[in-house]
Amino acid sequence: MSSRNAQLAKIHIAKKALALDDDAYRNILWTIARVRSARDLDDAGRRRVLDHFRACGWRPAPRAKRRHHAGAPHNIDSEERGPMLRKIEAYLAEAKRPWAYADGMARRMFHVDRIALCSPAQLHNIIAALEKDARRHNRYRGRA
Repeated sequence: MSSRNAQLAKIHIAKKALALDDDAYRNILWTIARVRSARDLDDAGRRRVLDHFRACGWRPAPRAKRRHHAGAPHNIDSEERGPMLRKIEAYLAEAKRPWAYADGMARRMFHVDRIALCSPAQLHNIIAALEKDARRHNRYRGRA
């Protein structure tokens, strides 16, 4: 989501949270940024409107933390390995297997104690093995 779209979404969330009717909302937009629609706000105007809503008592809800299955590796949200670990998590969930299964694969295939310690190339090989297993058990939903 672009910054503009995220800011516009926050403005509309704040409008709802502050229980502003349409007339009051448009009057605020006019007073703060001289526009009648949030669509017409520039970046500075969007920031001023959000600052005004915060001054009125609106607080954005904290961002929900992504939940992972029990036993997920500590680095599942890393930039380098995260996407591959999340794909492994999806394969494990589809097969109803715990993370210990992936740790066992890492031990058998690469003599590495935990999947969190595998290199990206090793993770790629584990994904291939899980994909092969999914195909064998008719659970694969990827490209044909």
